[in-house]
Amino acid sequence: MDGYTRVLHWSAEDGCFIVSVPELPGCMADGRTEIEALENINVIIREWIETAKIDGRPIPEPNRALADALC
Repeated sequence: MDGYTRVLHWSAEDGCFIVSVPELPGCMADGRTEIEALENINVIIREWIETAKIDGRPIPEPNRALADALC
């Protein structure tokens, strides 16, 4: 899709799956299932980028080296 790294893990404390995007600070989503969490993060990534554009903040490029290291 956009090339950003997604890190997915189960949070027993929260009782849900949490996914974060290391390249985009603070970009996180959750879901009851892995699929739901990954669907939710796609929305949040788009919103993160839209907000950064509006605020005039730089938008980090996807980090292929990070994605490859996590595989």
